[in-house]
Amino acid sequence: MERTQQHTSLFETLLIGILLAIAGGFLDSYTYQLHGHVFANAQTGNLVLLGIQMANGHFLSALYYLIPMIAFMAGILLTELMKRHGNFRWILWQHLALCLETTLLFGIGFLPLSLPDSIVNITVSFVCAVQVNSFATLHGGSYATTMCTGNLRSGARCFFHFLVEKDQESGKQSLRYFTIIACFCGGAALGVFLSALWLEKAVWVCCGIFLVVLISSFAARHPNQPVGPQ
Repeated sequence: MERTQQHTSLFETLLIGILLAIAGGFLDSYTYQLHGHVFANAQTGNLVLLGIQMANGHFLSALYYLIPMIAFMAGILLTELMKRHGNFRWILWQHLALCLETTLLFGIGFLPLSLPDSIVNITVSFVCAVQVNSFATLHGGSYATTMCTGNLRSGARCFFHFLVEKDQESGKQSLRYFTIIACFCGGAALGVFLSALWLEKAVWVCCGIFLVVLISSFAARHPNQPVGPQ
C-alpha cells in the first residue's frame, strides 16, 4: 500500500498538473473552434441552457443538453469504479484513465468535421469527466485541470492567507493554482492555432500530452518496483 501511495503522489506534482491543464484548455478551445462554439469540459453552461430551454417551453430542445451531462456523469462513475478495481501489479487506475482518454481522443482525430458536432462534444465531455475525477489533487490541495473556477477561488483564498497570516505554504499553493490557470489559458491559445492548422487532427496533441504523463509516471518509479498492490 505504501508503494502505491508513493507512486500515486507523482500524479499530484505541479509538472503533471501543468501538462493536464494544457490539455484541458486545448480541448475547450478545440470544441469551441471546430464543433459548434461550445465548451465541452464543464457542464455549467449546459445546465444554464437546459433551464433556458425549459423556461421557453422548448422541452425537446432541452433534452439535447442532458446528453453531455449524462456522458460527464458516466465518466465520473467509471473512474470511481476504476478506483475500486483498477489497481494491478504494474499499473494503477490512473494509468487506465490516461489510456482511455488517449484512445478516445485518438479516435476523434479521425472523425471528419462534417459529422454532427454532438458526437465529438459528448465524447470530450466524457473524457474530461475521466480526467477531472482522476487527477484532482495538487500537492495536497484539490484542483481541476479541465475548468478553472474552483482553481481561481482556491488560489485567491490561499493568496489571502499568505498576505494576512504570512503563511508561506499558502503562498506557494496560491502560486501553484495560478500557474495551473495560466497553463490552461496557454493550452486554449495553442488550441486555437493548431485547430486552424490541423483541423480535427489537432486533438492528437492532447494524446501526446497524456502519453508523456503516462510514460513519466512509469519512469519515476524505482527499477523493478511494481506500482500497484502486491
